[in-house]
Amino acid sequence: MAFKTGHELKSSSKDRKENGIKIKLTTGDIVFNILNYLFFTLFTLSCIFPFYYIFINTISSNDLVRKGAITFIPHQLTISNYIAMSNVNDLWNSFFITILRTILGTVLMVFASALAGYLMTKQEMWHRKFWYRFLVITMYFNAGLIPTYLNLSMLGLTNTFLVYIIPAIVSPYNIILVKTYVESIPGEIEESAFIDGAGYWTIFYKIIWPLSKPILATIAIFGAVGHWNSFQDSLIYNSNSPELYTLQHRLYVYLNQSSNLSAMMNGATSSSDSTALANSLNTKVIQYTISMITIIPIMLVYPFMQRYFEKGIMLGAVKG
Repeated sequence: MAFKTGHELKSSSKDRKENGIKIKLTTGDIVFNILNYLFFTLFTLSCIFPFYYIFINTISSNDLVRKGAITFIPHQLTISNYIAMSNVNDLWNSFFITILRTILGTVLMVFASALAGYLMTKQEMWHRKFWYRFLVITMYFNAGLIPTYLNLSMLGLTNTFLVYIIPAIVSPYNIILVKTYVESIPGEIEESAFIDGAGYWTIFYKIIWPLSKPILATIAIFGAVGHWNSFQDSLIYNSNSPELYTLQHRLYVYLNQSSNLSAMMNGATSSSDSTALANSLNTKVIQYTISMITIIPIMLVYPFMQRYFEKGIMLGAVKG
């Protein structure tokens, strides 16, 4: 057995340190890193700035906003725009409808996706391959808008709150994500549970559900954002029921009628007060304020789910 000398050991240790820890960058690598960081920094700022610009215009003096004087820094801070918007008729009702739809729709969608995704992993499921392929086909082909409307109308779902919930419970894409994630869980866990006498429901509730939290949080984000931002179903299916308008649909109506809304909101202020006149609401401020009201809630929720999102989407997309 050959032994290395002290000089050889020192040289070998130095090589490992250089190869494992310190990497010498070439001039091309340094230039690439600088350009890469610069590009993505500018790209990030370009994505953030529109939201920032809208926000500073909603908390600045409306007179300055009208003159176009607000660009990067807010001036004469005020929350009067948000207070005035809170007094608009039907806004709080639409806000409640949207929150209720988002919570209830997301919970039911996550539960249905988790259960269906788990069932799709069972080899003993009746015609499993057929149902799985049928599920995938529905992602690319659908009946279209008019047949869908006629179908929902015949089922009595139009002009009802349930039209927001029932059609969105089953999501093929989310079911496929859950199925793929569940298949990554070691099968020995289920086998040991079967030996101990557990059934499918017990295994799903006590084993699969807790272990699938990353992917369930991921599809919960998809579902919540989709429900919160959706307005087309409210516009088409509940056009005759203003009390069921979602916040996004109400935003659409307000943006089309922002001039009338501005006059109505300004009517609540004292026309004899010069300060009130200087801060009277105009069409642009109305549009900015409504946009922020619809954006802020979902932006506050998303960061709390971000830590699950990346892990869940990566693990759920390893194989199909």
